[in-house]
Amino acid sequence: MAKFTNYISEAFHELKANVTWPQWSEVQRLTIIVAVFSVIFALLTFGVDQLFVKALEGFFNIIK
Repeated sequence: MAKFTNYISEAFHELKANVTWPQWSEVQRLTIIVAVFSVIFALLTFGVDQLFVKALEGFFNIIK
């Protein structure tokens, strides 16, 4: 158990002393960029899915 608590203590020390944290404004800017690209990617995926649905419906209507 001592090894585990030592590991946790060293991990917190590493996060406090050696990690360079971004400024809050940069975090906000990057979060907005990720959100916008996520929405765009979701819309593109939806569009491709709808395209395949229409293509398969047309195919099955032809062979019916």
